[in-house]
Amino acid sequence: MTKSILVLKLGSASITTAKGEIDEAIIADITRQVAELAHNHHLILVSSGAVAAGKKYIKNYKGKISERKAAASIGNPLLLSTYSKHFKPHNISIAQSLCERQHFSHRTQFLQLKETYEELWKNGVIPIANENDVVSNLELKFSDNDELATLLGVGFGASLILLGTSVPGVLDKEGNVVDKIESINKDVFSLANKNTSGVGLGGMISKLTFANLASTMGIKVVIFGVRTPDGILKAANGESGTVCMPKNCSISARNKWLASGSLVTGRLMVDTGASEAIKKRKSLLAVGVKSIEVNFDSGEIFEISDEANNIVAVALAKVSSDTISKNSKQHNLEIANASDIVIL
Repeated sequence: MTKSILVLKLGSASITTAKGEIDEAIIADITRQVAELAHNHHLILVSSGAVAAGKKYIKNYKGKISERKAAASIGNPLLLSTYSKHFKPHNISIAQSLCERQHFSHRTQFLQLKETYEELWKNGVIPIANENDVVSNLELKFSDNDELATLLGVGFGASLILLGTSVPGVLDKEGNVVDKIESINKDVFSLANKNTSGVGLGGMISKLTFANLASTMGIKVVIFGVRTPDGILKAANGESGTVCMPKNCSISARNKWLASGSLVTGRLMVDTGASEAIKKRKSLLAVGVKSIEVNFDSGEIFEISDEANNIVAVALAKVSSDTISKNSKQHNLEIANASDIVIL
């Protein structure tokens, strides 16, 4: 494909009114800007707002899980109908893509999802993605749509992820927008407001967390205000919001998926020697394992932490944690090959 891939995520608070209803004026402005970007990009629109749009139809709505699921089932068609209405003057058709965590945890399913999106792009159709709230398993849910947007962006090889929010960007302690962030560290996280909006699940902590993952995978991320005049277009050009600069990344598409899209099921701690060996692109052997923190099976994804409890990598297991425990004295037992380890 000749066009680059751009992922645009819109938070609930940025596209709804104070009463939690879909703001059609904002949707109209968004579709105008997206239509312009579509000339040069293959777009994925990740839009929150289904629960916000549908909750007014639930009597005495309190936000229980069952109520959120019911609200989402009502709100999703309302949200898509609104987008379709406002994209129509721009001669753009849309498609609904309801995603579940498991679609990213199995490589075959993920590639099928990617092929579907590519077919939509060939036909000039913009996919609008959201979590399938109605059936999503609580233990396998995305943390929020910031995560979904990041997994799509990393997995599909996007060049740019735009995280739209109700504030103009990451704000410093004086309340001014931070124009550029070279590296997302503890000082940057300290700037994040811990609160979320009244209608959304995420917040600035979430955006910075997933911006950090995306930038580590070589993707530029911009956190910007959706209601800024021409905010989307300006953010795409790096002229609005906070630009999180991408890092150099040369790992394969498969290993990008492994690092970001797969479902981590286990965890083990390694000693200093093993940790250093992993950083030098060596395989992980049983001799370097200090403890198994969470069990896993062969073929599953597990996290590797150092002795300070920092996650240093994720890997595809060649053997189960049970096998490791039973053969702990077999020092040459390979737990994960170097080609299946992604350093974080």
